[in-house]
Amino acid sequence: MKFPPFLQTLAVCVTILPAFAQDIVVTGQTGKKQPPIPITLTGYAGEADKVLKFDLYVAGFEIVSPAQAQYELKAGNGAEVQGTLVDTGNKHSLFARSYPGGTTRAQAHMLSDDVVKAITGVPGIARTKIAYKAQPGMRNAAGENVGEIFVSDYDGANAFQATEDKTIATSPAWVPGQLALFYTSYRTGGPAVYSHNLSTGARTRVFAFNGQNSSAAISPDGTKVALILSKSGSPDLWVANLDGSGLRQLTHTPEPESSPCWAPDSKTICLTSTKDGRAQLYTIPASGGELRRLATGGVVNCTEPDWSPDGTQIAFTRASGEFTIYLVGAGGGDAKPITAGEDPSWAPNSRTIVFTRGRDGARRLSLLDVPTRQVKDVARLSGSCSQPSWAR
Repeated sequence: MKFPPFLQTLAVCVTILPAFAQDIVVTGQTGKKQPPIPITLTGYAGEADKVLKFDLYVAGFEIVSPAQAQYELKAGNGAEVQGTLVDTGNKHSLFARSYPGGTTRAQAHMLSDDVVKAITGVPGIARTKIAYKAQPGMRNAAGENVGEIFVSDYDGANAFQATEDKTIATSPAWVPGQLALFYTSYRTGGPAVYSHNLSTGARTRVFAFNGQNSSAAISPDGTKVALILSKSGSPDLWVANLDGSGLRQLTHTPEPESSPCWAPDSKTICLTSTKDGRAQLYTIPASGGELRRLATGGVVNCTEPDWSPDGTQIAFTRASGEFTIYLVGAGGGDAKPITAGEDPSWAPNSRTIVFTRGRDGARRLSLLDVPTRQVKDVARLSGSCSQPSWAR
């Protein structure tokens, strides 16, 4: 497959819907929410204004009038995007910067990241990327719904189709610090796990045993892959090196395991197992050992865990009734619902989650700021989008 200049510039390669959807009212949540940070924007227009408002809203800010603002971000007079950030309480200027070169969108993302860092002390996420599965409503010659893997900016802009398998491609997972993915594809018939270097377009079939080959998850240190294989009978958890060597079976239950994810130190794996009946979360040492039940305060049917990069929380889906995303401490405890949806994936800042909401052909990706519960839809392809993975 020939790859376009997207790999350096992420230029638009497919048709996408408008990026700036209406705000979504999130209901059915418990726990105390933090108020958003009030900020006013002065002098911005067009694309720069839209990008800044989107980025800051997702980062936990609220765009308000000057009289209500705690901070003011003022545009400059130059051709490039410029910004002066002022604390309206003491009139102190936090910074004054310009962003020459690149597109208006890229400049605005850099400015919003600088605003987030200056005010919260946490690096912004506006220049990060996500991968996801998209089903554009097409069927292949066998009558199967086609699902392909796409990559885009975190807000859905500059989307790029990474696979053209014309079959089922699913469960993308980033290799940390690289422009590379693992995913499952049925391009040769049965499911196989592929590694895919997006810089060169080269991909390798790494796991293609009889039965299930799925749910690849790369360790944060970039050295190991955890995945689900049924080569010994029941779908169990296995771990290997990225090239497939050193394959080791970690679970040996007659009941299926699924959805592994890694602790930030790459020493522990969290996954779903039905070994005690209903789907529950368990942890296991990556070097091997016993499955240990992760307490979730009575919440059952727990699937799709994702460990926050700072190691403090695990997001997961309660897969019963209306799918709901919960948070639980990494050591277990009372799990708290935060929004309706599924497929949670943490951003590098351990504050924002990309997830799937809606059902069937109307599924779409959304971004949740966990402290404020503010949610925005990302831009999306027509059709159903799901299984997001946030690059870290």
